[in-house]
Amino acid sequence: MPIPDYQTLMLPLLKIAGDNKVHTKREVLGVLAEQFGVTQEERKELLPSGNQGVFDNRVGWARTYLKKAGLIDYVQRGQFQITDRGRMVLAKSPDRVDVSFLRQFPEFLEFHRPTRTEPEPEAREPEASSGTPEELMASGYLKLRSQVEQDVLARVKACPPEFFEGLVVKLLTTMGYGGSLADAGKALGKSGDGGIDGVIKEDKLGLELLYIQAKRWDGTTVGRPEIQKFVGALHGRRARKGIFITTSTFSKDAQDYADSVETKVILIDGTRLAELMFEYGVGVSTLNSYVVKRIDTDFFDDESSTGDEPPSAR
Repeated sequence: MPIPDYQTLMLPLLKIAGDNKVHTKREVLGVLAEQFGVTQEERKELLPSGNQGVFDNRVGWARTYLKKAGLIDYVQRGQFQITDRGRMVLAKSPDRVDVSFLRQFPEFLEFHRPTRTEPEPEAREPEASSGTPEELMASGYLKLRSQVEQDVLARVKACPPEFFEGLVVKLLTTMGYGGSLADAGKALGKSGDGGIDGVIKEDKLGLELLYIQAKRWDGTTVGRPEIQKFVGALHGRRARKGIFITTSTFSKDAQDYADSVETKVILIDGTRLAELMFEYGVGVSTLNSYVVKRIDTDFFDDESSTGDEPPSAR
């Protein structure tokens, strides 16, 4: 079964605390993982940021929300226990405890109230959202990135061939290949024979050379014959490495062939090209930047500090 969302975890976590004992974060992670059948592999699944496990993050936010509603309290760092209010909630045997349920408590409303002017109804956080704040932020970022990459690829396809050659030079040098931009510019687009469009240094000293084939195609899938021709040209130069870049796509047969030959051949299709352009800032610019911070627990010496909230909630 999939990893439960943080709202689904609220009531089971509260029930664990219902024994009136002090519990630790590590302890409840193990109990909830077993209860929901979360495997070791699933527990290793990370947020897009790579800084925390998805399951750990969701349990952390479930615990934070229960604390903000006054149903549990932190005893000391990493430890918590149920409150009188939490016991009263369990006594009513609710079917589910979630954001909507917690809104009955003034402390939670204060915590959950937007810091700016109340947005339009359609822009509000959905009550039944299964994502933690980090997951919602990452999801929004990935959607925006995907749209930008699609737009970038469309613009590249609409540009003339000579622009595409310049783009390839700019991207490869930005990634650290080709030595200087001037050297790379001289090397690429000058050959054009035997299935090779140009040669570029793999490192700044030129200890290794990369042979390039660049095709600005739209709607034409690059098949095995094109890759075979490129590999043959590499063999003719006694080259060991080559990059085939296109704005189109590669057929499975072409990909399988590239994987099977001894010569190292990297295939970069239009989707991957747009991803690299985004990643290395080629053809895109930064519109806004958001920094997510957390409390530096080492800064505080008070061991009774309630610093057990998940990273971005601290």
